[in-house]
Amino acid sequence: MDSTHNLNDDRIADAWATLRAHSDSGNALHPEAYRLAFADPEFLTRRETRGVRMQLEMLKPDLDQDAQRIQNTIVVYGSARFLPPDEAAALLAAAETAGDAEAIAFAQLKVKNARYYEQARLFARLVATDSQARPEDERLYICTGGGPGIMEAANRGAHEAGALNVGLNIALPHEQSGNRFITPSLSFKFHYFALRKMHFMMRAKALVAFPGGFGTLDELFEVLTLVQTGKSKRVPIVLFGKEFWSRLIDFNWLVEEGTISAADLKLFHLTDDPQDAWDTIQAFYRLD
Repeated sequence: MDSTHNLNDDRIADAWATLRAHSDSGNALHPEAYRLAFADPEFLTRRETRGVRMQLEMLKPDLDQDAQRIQNTIVVYGSARFLPPDEAAALLAAAETAGDAEAIAFAQLKVKNARYYEQARLFARLVATDSQARPEDERLYICTGGGPGIMEAANRGAHEAGALNVGLNIALPHEQSGNRFITPSLSFKFHYFALRKMHFMMRAKALVAFPGGFGTLDELFEVLTLVQTGKSKRVPIVLFGKEFWSRLIDFNWLVEEGTISAADLKLFHLTDDPQDAWDTIQAFYRLD
């Protein structure tokens, strides 16, 4: 059985090696009926094979995380636009040197928001440091959208603690790649937003949402909706940045207008403290 399995692996590898050699030589790839279906990019990218692509995008990250024993994650959302404090300070210094008022105002905002980068980094480090000392079934791993800003900060905190961490990146029209702090074997790239969201929730034992834009709001409210409607098990949802979230969304007004119930306010916890965020998650799971 082993020799047959290895032979099949070799045939699959040979099929892809042939395509790679063809590409490397600069030759255009033309449809070819005799090519193996799974080694035919033109076939796999047809509209009719979308279901197959979605299945593959569902399966690959799942198998790879299982193989590395990643079962429980804390998903960290937040703006991709926030800079590390040192980069924000350097940007401000350069703007002040140039004397550009618009650039100075822009850099000052970056310096202000850089505190969230540092807090996300600290939160992830707390999680990673504590989890590594726990039994395997109690370990929680940091998982982000894999990009810059808050995502980078959280991956960075876990990386600095020497822990595995996950990045679920998305292919976008503008060029981007996974940040450098993601564990390389756990850095995944998605085409479909829906599949990426499913992977966020499949292993999530908590969600921590830092200030962010449309993407952060989209992901946060999808999770709140899943929990509220019972489509997902109750998990701790922490909104980091009391001033930001309180100014952005008047949750009490939603209660007054009858669009949500008062009990729905208990679905999330507001905080400004990385340790409090981690304590909230630990208390929920009684991780003494």
